[in-house]
Amino acid sequence: MSHADYRYFNRELSHLGFHRRVLAMAEDDSVPLLERLRFLGISSSNLDEFFEVRVAAILQKVDLGLHTASVNDMDLQCLLECIREQATEMLATQYQLLHQTLLPRLKEEGVRFYRRTHWNDKQRAWLADYMHEQVLPVISPLGVDPAHPFPRIANKTLHFIVSLSGRDAFGREHRYAIVPAPRSLPRVVRLPDDYSDVAHGFVFLSSIMHAFVDELFPGMTVHGCHQFRLTRDTELYLDEEEMADLKLEVKGRLQTTRRFGRVVRLEIDEECPEESIAYLLEKFQLRDDQCYRCNGPVNLPRLDSIYDQVKRPDLKFHSMIPTIPPALREDEAFFPRLRKQDVLLHHPFESFEPVIKLLEIAAIDPKVLAIRQTLYRTGDQSRIVAALCRAARHGKDVSAVVELRARFDEQDNIELSERMQRSGVHVVYGVVGFKTHAKMMMVVRREHGKLVRYCHLGTGNYHGVTTRFYTDFGLLTTDEVIGNDMHLLFQQLTGLGCVSRMEKVVQAPFDLHPLLLTLIDKEIQIVQGGAGGRIIIKVNGLQDPELIDALYRASQAGVRVDLIVRGVCCLRPGVEGLSENIRVRSVLGRFLEHTRIYYFGNHGKPLVYASSADGMIRNLKHRVETAFPIENNTLRQRLIREGLRYYLKDNQGAWRLLADGTYKRIQPTKRSTPFSAQQKLIDTLAKKQ
Repeated sequence: MSHADYRYFNRELSHLGFHRRVLAMAEDDSVPLLERLRFLGISSSNLDEFFEVRVAAILQKVDLGLHTASVNDMDLQCLLECIREQATEMLATQYQLLHQTLLPRLKEEGVRFYRRTHWNDKQRAWLADYMHEQVLPVISPLGVDPAHPFPRIANKTLHFIVSLSGRDAFGREHRYAIVPAPRSLPRVVRLPDDYSDVAHGFVFLSSIMHAFVDELFPGMTVHGCHQFRLTRDTELYLDEEEMADLKLEVKGRLQTTRRFGRVVRLEIDEECPEESIAYLLEKFQLRDDQCYRCNGPVNLPRLDSIYDQVKRPDLKFHSMIPTIPPALREDEAFFPRLRKQDVLLHHPFESFEPVIKLLEIAAIDPKVLAIRQTLYRTGDQSRIVAALCRAARHGKDVSAVVELRARFDEQDNIELSERMQRSGVHVVYGVVGFKTHAKMMMVVRREHGKLVRYCHLGTGNYHGVTTRFYTDFGLLTTDEVIGNDMHLLFQQLTGLGCVSRMEKVVQAPFDLHPLLLTLIDKEIQIVQGGAGGRIIIKVNGLQDPELIDALYRASQAGVRVDLIVRGVCCLRPGVEGLSENIRVRSVLGRFLEHTRIYYFGNHGKPLVYASSADGMIRNLKHRVETAFPIENNTLRQRLIREGLRYYLKDNQGAWRLLADGTYKRIQPTKRSTPFSAQQKLIDTLAKKQ
């Protein structure tokens, strides 16, 4: 197998490694109990997406013969076997953790999940009423016979296979029926206080349906009822050369491809008879190794609903209030303060509110002439979108670059784009063949006869929810050069023509990749000249072969390299003769690490860029991304301290990547003090409740 193909294998398995580290958060005794339950659900949801995207792509390669001379079907099958082995182990860990640790501990804290074999008469009566009043009116059992073909089952929806005998009212015999769980009902049902012997009593919807399933088939005998769920390929395969309208093409494929793409995995109750499993595998055209037997509810991500239903602050992370910099606390002083100084925001420890307020104030300010915005993920109740619509209705020239292909947010983005268009916003959908992933906003305001550009550049999305849970940096600036660069960039995205090289803002897919390689080579030259070289990179993923090879060269030359890579990392640190001077760590914690920072020592005059781009091929070569320098010395030192040094010091949520590709949890030594980067930032930037 070639080195490039080894990297491909490494990348796919590295995704699973990250999901396993997330699961480790659920196993961590130092994490509050309800937070552990949430992390369990997150790890399960991550595994779902891995099959929907990564495994589906591998199967697509096998089907279409999209392998190289060195990677044949046998190699890809080997990869699938490795994935199955690791996914099966992860699945077993999830259910063992649920049954042996989390549920017993929750019961001790007054949060109990009642199994149907443990219901008392009073509970059974209430649940029977729930079945009759809430479930039966919205449920549609589906018989399977020549007149009732096997139903089309949507992605990640809970169903039951019911084995039957006897005849129905028309004299027909049915061997199997499929019963869908109503999507309108919660997967976890809370018992009224009078019916529970603890403060918070819950029953799985699957248990209720299982207990009373015979009522769906009067006059027939039910021999078995077992829950199952399908995972399908959710990639939207678009022929970008042939399509005439990107929005119509995405809209048309969402319902077919996203919900009913190729089946890649079957999850099923482990007590289901082999005969029934074989029946389902045949119907879905799956191999046995694509079936995963679950020791419990097959929809673990739905456990996240418990978090908000249980009002126990002592079982959750201590709440915090993101702060707002003093310079931006008064609406009337917003524009004058930004004219005087740049502002660096560190989310979620500092509020995203100033970014939204800038847009809301601009929407009704008579001096504001134009607003430009990129939108990748926004949320369905976005104040950003509402402000853009309001600005257009107030006569501003408003343009929004909406990325319709943001995975799993396509439908929301289509609906929001149509809403903006109805309000008079000029909406474009980026560049065909290149996702627009850059995070940019620009407000053009007339002041004293001149035009001033108020700009925001960030590492994260304009999304009201994720800004509370993802760590990101954002720069608010009126720097004239940056403003002109952004003007050119928006002009390129909304119109036509070529943009000459920008002065400060760096753009992918054109300049960012070459710049990173050049700055790495410069550190090599510094070392060769007898001085010390230094590189620190913090990203969500590192996979680009040229970037990795450049870092290997830097290590061999003697440059000291630290990489903070949350997820996929295809570089191997600490390999003799190749990467002895490279250290790689992954930091996980309460918040999802999302910042992208590129630091180069530059002979003691550091060059530091914050960016929307990870070190992945897709980001650097197939997306529109930005990187922006932090030039103000105070802000630059702050970015280095909060975004890099704290994370290099972390010994609470950090994992070290070893030369063999495995990760080892970093623990405080006897000589070191426990240190959490995220907790330090909470303590120094946010307010506690």
